Amino acid sequence: MSASPGRRVLLAAPRGYCAGVDRAVIAVEKALEQYGAPVYVRHEIVHNKYVVQTLEKKGAIFVEQTEEVPPGNIVMFSAHGVAPVVHEEAERGKLATIDATCPLVTKVHKEAVRFANEDYDILLIGHEGHEEVIGTSGEAPDHIQLVDGPGDVAKVEVRDPSKVVWLSQTTLSVDETMETVDALKDKFPQLISPPSDDICYATQNRQLAVKQMGAESDLVIVVGSRNSSNSKRLVEVAKIAGAREAYLVDFADEIDEAWLEGVTTVGVTSGASVPEILVEQVLEYLSQRGFEDVEIVKAAEESITFSLPKELRRNLREEAATLVAERGGAGTSTTAGENSGE
Repeated sequence: MSASPGRRVLLAAPRGYCAGVDRAVIAVEKALEQYGAPVYVRHEIVHNKYVVQTLEKKGAIFVEQTEEVPPGNIVMFSAHGVAPVVHEEAERGKLATIDATCPLVTKVHKEAVRFANEDYDILLIGHEGHEEVIGTSGEAPDHIQLVDGPGDVAKVEVRDPSKVVWLSQTTLSVDETMETVDALKDKFPQLISPPSDDICYATQNRQLAVKQMGAESDLVIVVGSRNSSNSKRLVEVAKIAGAREAYLVDFADEIDEAWLEGVTTVGVTSGASVPEILVEQVLEYLSQRGFEDVEIVKAAEESITFSLPKELRRNLREEAATLVAERGGAGTSTTAGENSGE
């Protein structure tokens, strides 16, 4: 199909991998390279189907519970973070651990511990059941209560209205979060804000780019998985910004050609856990259907990088085998001994 007059693609920048996701994915690849397969990962390392499938082919094994990992092996904690009880489970299970928690999530964990130690009631704005929320709540379960959007505010009760602070999941919609905060402040005028913004820079930048292109787009395609909070928020932001329709797809072949009927401008972006190859496939799909003119909508520059987990500098296979030997019980698995990688 040849290009048609007026048909264009608005391509968001920034999009795709953020520094925390990049760090986590590289950490799994490095662990497999250094220690050999298998390397177990508790929960999906990031919320993206393609990334998980690619790492599985390289030898990563994804589990939902720490107890699923045989003693004497290596387990990595995902970018979303885990509660302290999970570290304890790994210790009891005689496992060597790599913590790939995004440093921005770790910051929220530290804030939760600090305010709990000062005996504040902590109102955590986030989505119930999300791994990041579970991990943060686990840092101070007696002090934290979840507020899942403005509709939850009416049921919030605190011990002392003068000692209340809000924190948030890092991947939320900025606008909805502030709507929740405003409602909380109406109810608790002395509510304290976190020392710095909890919603991560990448989430904010990607939403800003979508806001800029949404008003000009008949259709916005967000590349991302359905369990990715930040990807789903981009769909919501696109619609609020003025896009007639917005859809979330993992892969280009999920695009319904009927979506393009009567469309002259398509906005394209991707969630913070999406590799660029998936965006390129969407652009190729659109190009084949006449959308060859691509314009960049640039909202921000990103230069942040994070160093890899410090555990990758150690001989974790040896550490895991030692844990089993010292604590007895289940015996060292053959994988732990034979795939030392050192």
